[in-house]
Amino acid sequence: MNSYVMSEEEKEFLRKYDLSKYDRPSLTADIAVFAILSTGDADDYRKDPAKRLGVLLIRRGGFPYKDYYALPGGFAAKGEELEETALRELKEETSVDNAFLEPFGVFSAPGRDPRGWVVSQGFLALVDEKKCTISAGSDAGEAAWFFIDVEREELKKHVKKDSADIRTRYRLKLDSGTTQLSAIVEEIRTFSKHHEKTEYRIVENDGLAFDHAEIIVRAFQSLRERTAQSGRIVFDLMPEKFTLYSLQEAHEIILGEKLLTPNFRRKTAPYVIETMSEEKGAGHRPARLFKRNLDAFYSE
Repeated sequence: MNSYVMSEEEKEFLRKYDLSKYDRPSLTADIAVFAILSTGDADDYRKDPAKRLGVLLIRRGGFPYKDYYALPGGFAAKGEELEETALRELKEETSVDNAFLEPFGVFSAPGRDPRGWVVSQGFLALVDEKKCTISAGSDAGEAAWFFIDVEREELKKHVKKDSADIRTRYRLKLDSGTTQLSAIVEEIRTFSKHHEKTEYRIVENDGLAFDHAEIIVRAFQSLRERTAQSGRIVFDLMPEKFTLYSLQEAHEIILGEKLLTPNFRRKTAPYVIETMSEEKGAGHRPARLFKRNLDAFYSE
């Protein structure tokens, strides 16, 4: 197909077109950054400290929601793609750079931001926590990792001949060691005439700004679903070289369940390459280190 060439008539139409007759929202990017964190506790001196999933939050330094915690993010600059906005804001507010980044949802509910009509693109980001040096930017009071726990409870499920209504409650708990935050988010899924609609409602919120409780829950859902589907996304939480044990452990932390080691290693085998390096730790035998097999990883 030939490249599109704008006609003189169309150029004249655009010169006279008045875009200001339509109200326009401001655009923002909000980034849910996840990492596997060490708790610093070990049941046995021969074992490494236990690990949990964490999310990175900033404490807001100004209004609105001053001193409340929020995801890193901010307004798009003119001529900037939203992914560029996300990367820039993440670095400015937390000093995190070169994170894996992908969009997972648009947040546009009326009244979600008291400053006006603001539509946000949510981004899922994954990092190796050991390679990150966290520091707050000029407009953030502090930046900190929070252990995250999401409990899922199905409230009710009504299924009829040609429709259905499914309501699920998510209890979100966040703990930095010194600060605890919590929220309850309800998911309402309705099915009618083969069409599905999903809505979210924040029922309770303790300490989180804007609608970020919903964004965090939905980002966590996206990470868990992607992990269950193929698990390839989990590699972006790992260092360049890792043990198969630590890779399986990361899957189990995200999924919230134990995996059968033979099945996991059989599924993972095409995507890893064994190196000549070993991880040595106090109290346990050296473990062989692996890295991702890029040929297999990006051939599909």
